[in-house]
Amino acid sequence: MGKKANILLIYTGGTIGMVKDYSSGALRAFNFKKLVSNIPELSQLACKIESISFKTPIDSSNMNPSHWASIAEIIEKHYDRYDGFVVLQGSDTMSYSSSALSFMLENLTKPVIFTGSQLPIGDLRTDAKENLITSIQIAALQENNQAVIQEVCLYFEYKLYRANRTTKINAEHFQAFTSINFPALAESGVHLKINRNSLRKNLKHNKFIVHKIMDTNVAIFKLFPGFNRALLRGVLGIPNLKALVLETYGAGNAPTDDWLISDLKEAIGKGLHIVNVTQCSGGSVMMGRYSTSEKLKKLQLINGGDITTEAAITKLMYLLGSGVSHKSFRTIFETSLRGELTQN
Repeated sequence: MGKKANILLIYTGGTIGMVKDYSSGALRAFNFKKLVSNIPELSQLACKIESISFKTPIDSSNMNPSHWASIAEIIEKHYDRYDGFVVLQGSDTMSYSSSALSFMLENLTKPVIFTGSQLPIGDLRTDAKENLITSIQIAALQENNQAVIQEVCLYFEYKLYRANRTTKINAEHFQAFTSINFPALAESGVHLKINRNSLRKNLKHNKFIVHKIMDTNVAIFKLFPGFNRALLRGVLGIPNLKALVLETYGAGNAPTDDWLISDLKEAIGKGLHIVNVTQCSGGSVMMGRYSTSEKLKKLQLINGGDITTEAAITKLMYLLGSGVSHKSFRTIFETSLRGELTQN
């Protein structure tokens, strides 16, 4: 039997870290230092668990790149000491945070698993215990002295997903997330089934690098029938804007109005990076497939393929923060760096 894995729990805030005070009905922060005594099932796992909490837990709606950098710094500081990391966060922005961390942590050879819950950990019907216990169990999986999972993931309601493939789809159901364009990496039932064909493997001799600079001079513009030129120009005219995620229809289609094409062309000419991402839940951008996307293809918009909006916006922040040259920016964005898009 191999050595016990060391797992670090990083609590940033969110519903999963709250317990109900039954005398008052109010929610208060859970003491993660007493985790095992409160959730005795954890003692059955073949791992040692320690925890670090943000000094001031934050609601995930307040999550921003400075908090992502804090998570990355904690992982960087403790990377050699622990075999896996479980990040607890509110679910509302979890797909953004976990996507961002997938780019910020380069050459990762250990699991970083984000999880949370829809109900507080002390509630009678809570989903928090299962999400937490299984996330820790998966983070502790080892084979031949190597972690089975070697990427940033998101675990929720019996499924482990590649983080940068996820989207939150429901605010009320326990099954809050989905990954439409990429299969689940693992599924928890009577047995824990690992989808080994879909796992990422990084070479151990490549140095682990943590990127903490994320450039937030980015925006998202979602097309809708009736949007006008003033609205588009308002977005394109944002001071210091460097990149834009353009959420188009279907397989990357947009209106063919001359003013739309000319304004996009002018913005690109001034150095703005524009990524074409479908606003559909599933599927991929295929510019040129229909006449309504031929003009966008001629403009040489960056093809987002089947990337999610969450991964697209965080990838832009990462690439801009890393100082990628303007000349190679499009090529690098269209390349799958952490499994976030399907390479043609």
